[in-house]
Amino acid sequence: MKRSLCALLLVLPLTAQAKTMAFDQAWQQLVNVSDKLQAGAQEVNRAAAERDAGEDMNLPSINLTGSYTRLEKPIELDLRDLNPLASLDPASLPPALGGALAGIPGSMFVTPFTEQDIFRSSLQAMWPIYTGGKISAAQGIHEAHVAEKEQELKLTSRDLFVQLVDRYYAVAVTEALTQTQSELVDSLTLHASQAEKLEQQGQIAKVERLNAQVALENARVSYGSAKRQSEMAMIALSRMLHEREVDTTSPLFMLHSAPSLPQLTQLTLNQHPALKLLEAKEAQAQGLVDVEKGSYLPTVFLYGNYTLYEDDSLFSQMEPDWMLGVGVTVPLLSRDGRGGKVEAAKSALLQARYTKAQTQQDLSLLLDQSYRQLLQAQEEVVSLNTSMSLALENKRLRDIAFKQGLSTSIEKVDAELKLNAVATRQLGAQYRYVQAYARLMAISGQLDEFIGRSIKQGDTNAY
Repeated sequence: MKRSLCALLLVLPLTAQAKTMAFDQAWQQLVNVSDKLQAGAQEVNRAAAERDAGEDMNLPSINLTGSYTRLEKPIELDLRDLNPLASLDPASLPPALGGALAGIPGSMFVTPFTEQDIFRSSLQAMWPIYTGGKISAAQGIHEAHVAEKEQELKLTSRDLFVQLVDRYYAVAVTEALTQTQSELVDSLTLHASQAEKLEQQGQIAKVERLNAQVALENARVSYGSAKRQSEMAMIALSRMLHEREVDTTSPLFMLHSAPSLPQLTQLTLNQHPALKLLEAKEAQAQGLVDVEKGSYLPTVFLYGNYTLYEDDSLFSQMEPDWMLGVGVTVPLLSRDGRGGKVEAAKSALLQARYTKAQTQQDLSLLLDQSYRQLLQAQEEVVSLNTSMSLALENKRLRDIAFKQGLSTSIEKVDAELKLNAVATRQLGAQYRYVQAYARLMAISGQLDEFIGRSIKQGDTNAY
């Protein structure tokens, strides 16, 4: 039996047991296992490969070509079809000369140029040396496309960071809330038992005992709800980290002082990925304008041909084995709507610029909102600290008074519920504080700052 158990433990995956993680470990785990981040990374790789492919546009192209052609008949030249022989009338010639011409076979006048079946192969090269800036503009578009995908990956990373904060600390909050509800159930269970005994002794009325019992049942319902919320928070975090079960160790925390809003604003407007992404889109739009303008300019290219194989016909002997040259094409009139394309590209450029300006305003507003939510949560926690002290003292006095018969069961239950309500509100405020702080750090690009605070948990712990 012992051997079978050991074999079973070896077969079970490591994730079968709950894994304890601090927040920084959870973030590193998410970076390693997130399918969304992996998909974004592959988009960056694809854009980089397309950029590398675009570099080859500066190189010459060399093609090996081969052909087989069958003609209706071989190409031949009959000298009798050319002047002056074609215009001669044999009857007008002296008899001796006319007879001599008539005695010459017709095949003597025919010169074959090609066979009926033609085989040939050659190397053909073409090298564009000036394209009106279209190649460099296209390469610039590819480079900007890579930058766009890189910034999209950073945005995805920041979004996942905020989502991880929400789920990670939701586990801590729901576990603490479950513990608070459990303590309330224990306290009300004891109180209901005492109330039942006091009712039997005739010291309190039945309504007070019923009130204690109802409060206990309600607390049990709240405890069950809190427990299920804790389980769902654990499941959400575990699924995100690709683990079966995860236990959190980093507690909620608060800073001694709020971060500087002007500094956060400067960091955000200087380096936020959304703005960098729009700069990349602006660069792509500018490149598109250059490409379309280049369609009005001439294209200059070098070309060459080297014959590798040809038949032994007269035509092949006349044709040179190789040739080199310079070519130029000048677009005079086209049907592709070049003017409209240029205007469309300019509109795309302006659109990117206006979008960037609007995004700057949106980011500034989001930063201000998150900062004020941070301050609001901080004020709530500070205020609730005083309320917590009052609720604890009120419960202590009600416990003493109830035991001495100086307080009713209703008053004691009320004190219990007030203490529970303050504790619940304080947990919610602490959770909202961490969420707001995480958003501020994500918006301003200071993920490491948040991670460092979570590691130092003790120096700014609020509870």
